[in-house]
Amino acid sequence: MFELSRYPIVYEQKVAWGDMDAFGHVNNVQYYRYIESARIEYFDALNVFAEDILTVVASSQCKYLKPVFYPDQLKIYTRTEEMRNSAIRMHYVLWSAQQNQIVAEGEAVVVFVDKVAMKKASIPDVLRQRIIDLEKQAEHILK
Repeated sequence: MFELSRYPIVYEQKVAWGDMDAFGHVNNVQYYRYIESARIEYFDALNVFAEDILTVVASSQCKYLKPVFYPDQLKIYTRTEEMRNSAIRMHYVLWSAQQNQIVAEGEAVVVFVDKVAMKKASIPDVLRQRIIDLEKQAEHILK
Protein backbone atom coordinates (compact mmCIF):
# COMPACT_ATOMS: atom_id res chain seq x y z
CA MET A 1 0.00 0.00 0.00
CA PHE A 2 1.18 3.48 -0.84
CA GLU A 3 1.82 5.87 2.02
CA LEU A 4 -0.22 8.68 0.54
CA SER A 5 0.89 11.10 3.24
CA ARG A 6 4.37 10.95 1.68
CA TYR A 7 3.18 12.75 -1.45
CA PRO A 8 3.65 16.52 -1.05
CA ILE A 9 1.10 17.58 -3.69
CA VAL A 10 -2.49 16.37 -3.82
CA TYR A 11 -4.34 17.65 -6.87
CA GLU A 12 -8.13 17.33 -6.90
CA GLN A 13 -9.80 16.53 -10.21
CA LYS A 14 -13.52 16.46 -10.79
CA VAL A 15 -14.53 13.89 -13.39
CA ALA A 16 -16.62 15.52 -16.10
CA TRP A 17 -19.37 13.78 -18.07
CA GLY A 18 -17.38 14.41 -21.26
CA ASP A 19 -14.37 12.52 -19.84
CA MET A 20 -16.18 9.23 -20.43
CA ASP A 21 -16.02 7.25 -23.64
CA ALA A 22 -18.56 5.11 -25.51
CA PHE A 23 -18.04 2.30 -22.98
CA GLY A 24 -19.29 4.51 -20.14
CA HIS A 25 -16.05 4.93 -18.19
CA VAL A 26 -13.34 7.57 -18.19
CA ASN A 27 -11.30 7.31 -21.37
CA ASN A 28 -7.66 6.27 -20.90
CA VAL A 29 -6.38 9.52 -22.46
CA GLN A 30 -8.05 11.52 -19.69
CA TYR A 31 -5.83 9.91 -17.07
CA TYR A 32 -2.81 11.48 -18.79
CA ARG A 33 -4.55 14.86 -18.74
CA TYR A 34 -5.31 14.46 -15.04
CA ILE A 35 -1.68 13.53 -14.39
CA GLU A 36 -0.50 16.51 -16.44
CA SER A 37 -2.62 18.85 -14.31
CA ALA A 38 -1.14 17.32 -11.16
CA ARG A 39 2.38 17.77 -12.56
CA ILE A 40 1.66 21.45 -13.29
CA GLU A 41 0.39 21.87 -9.71
CA TYR A 42 3.67 20.32 -8.49
CA PHE A 43 5.70 22.64 -10.74
CA ASP A 44 3.67 25.62 -9.52
CA ALA A 45 4.61 24.69 -5.93
CA LEU A 46 8.26 24.79 -7.04
CA ASN A 47 7.78 28.09 -8.90
CA VAL A 48 9.24 26.45 -12.01
CA PHE A 49 7.42 28.72 -14.45
CA ALA A 50 9.05 31.83 -12.95
CA GLU A 51 12.46 30.38 -13.81
CA ASP A 52 14.10 30.31 -17.21
CA ILE A 53 13.61 26.55 -17.45
CA LEU A 54 12.12 24.32 -20.12
CA THR A 55 10.93 20.81 -19.31
CA VAL A 56 9.74 18.02 -21.55
CA VAL A 57 8.13 14.71 -20.71
CA ALA A 58 10.50 12.07 -22.07
CA SER A 59 8.32 9.11 -21.11
CA SER A 60 5.11 8.43 -19.27
CA GLN A 61 3.02 5.46 -18.31
CA CYS A 62 -0.22 4.77 -16.53
CA LYS A 63 -1.37 1.56 -14.90
CA TYR A 64 -5.16 1.38 -14.88
CA LEU A 65 -6.36 -0.54 -11.83
CA LYS A 66 -10.13 0.20 -11.78
CA PRO A 67 -12.45 2.00 -14.20
CA VAL A 68 -13.63 5.47 -13.18
CA PHE A 69 -17.13 6.76 -13.82
CA TYR A 70 -18.97 10.08 -13.73
CA PRO A 71 -19.59 11.56 -11.22
CA ASP A 72 -16.39 11.16 -9.24
CA GLN A 73 -13.75 13.25 -7.57
CA LEU A 74 -10.16 12.08 -7.91
CA LYS A 75 -7.21 12.98 -5.76
CA ILE A 76 -3.92 12.72 -7.60
CA TYR A 77 -1.02 12.29 -5.21
CA THR A 78 2.17 13.58 -6.80
CA ARG A 79 5.84 13.42 -5.93
CA THR A 80 9.31 13.18 -7.36
CA GLU A 81 10.50 9.63 -6.92
CA GLU A 82 14.03 10.09 -8.22
CA MET A 83 16.22 13.06 -9.15
CA ARG A 84 18.96 12.65 -11.71
CA ASN A 85 21.41 15.16 -13.20
CA SER A 86 19.02 16.49 -15.84
CA ALA A 87 15.75 14.69 -15.15
CA ILE A 88 13.28 13.73 -12.48
CA ARG A 89 11.10 10.64 -12.31
CA MET A 90 7.68 11.53 -10.97
CA HIS A 91 5.10 9.19 -9.48
CA TYR A 92 1.33 9.64 -9.33
CA VAL A 93 -1.40 7.80 -7.45
CA LEU A 94 -5.01 8.41 -8.48
CA TRP A 95 -7.55 7.92 -5.67
CA SER A 96 -11.29 7.74 -6.34
CA ALA A 97 -13.61 9.26 -3.74
CA GLN A 98 -16.55 7.32 -5.20
CA GLN A 99 -14.76 3.98 -4.91
CA ASN A 100 -12.65 4.88 -1.87
CA GLN A 101 -9.59 3.26 -3.42
CA ILE A 102 -6.66 3.70 -5.75
CA VAL A 103 -7.82 3.44 -9.36
CA ALA A 104 -4.57 4.12 -11.24
CA GLU A 105 -0.92 4.94 -10.83
CA GLY A 106 1.48 6.58 -13.21
CA GLU A 107 5.05 7.66 -13.77
CA ALA A 108 6.73 10.24 -15.94
CA VAL A 109 10.33 11.13 -16.64
CA VAL A 110 10.66 14.89 -17.03
CA VAL A 111 13.85 16.18 -18.63
CA PHE A 112 15.20 19.70 -18.15
CA VAL A 113 16.24 21.32 -21.42
CA ASP A 114 18.39 24.30 -22.38
CA LYS A 115 16.03 26.64 -24.26
CA VAL A 116 18.69 27.80 -26.73
CA ALA A 117 20.62 24.62 -27.50
CA MET A 118 17.50 22.42 -27.12
CA LYS A 119 19.57 19.77 -25.37
CA LYS A 120 19.18 18.33 -21.91
CA ALA A 121 20.57 20.51 -19.15
CA SER A 122 21.39 20.00 -15.50
CA ILE A 123 18.63 20.77 -13.04
CA PRO A 124 19.51 24.21 -11.61
CA ASP A 125 20.78 24.01 -8.03
CA VAL A 126 18.04 26.30 -6.73
CA LEU A 127 15.35 24.10 -8.25
CA ARG A 128 17.07 20.93 -7.07
CA GLN A 129 16.93 22.29 -3.51
CA ARG A 130 13.27 23.28 -3.87
CA ILE A 131 12.42 19.72 -4.93
CA ILE A 132 14.30 18.30 -1.94
CA ASP A 133 12.58 20.75 0.42
CA LEU A 134 9.12 20.05 -0.99
CA GLU A 135 9.60 16.30 -0.69
CA LYS A 136 10.92 16.68 2.88
CA GLN A 137 7.66 18.41 3.84
CA ALA A 138 5.94 15.08 3.14
CA GLU A 139 8.75 13.17 4.86
CA HIS A 140 9.71 11.62 1.53
CA ILE A 141 13.38 11.00 0.87
CA LEU A 142 14.40 11.09 -2.79
CA LYS A 143 16.36 8.32 -4.43
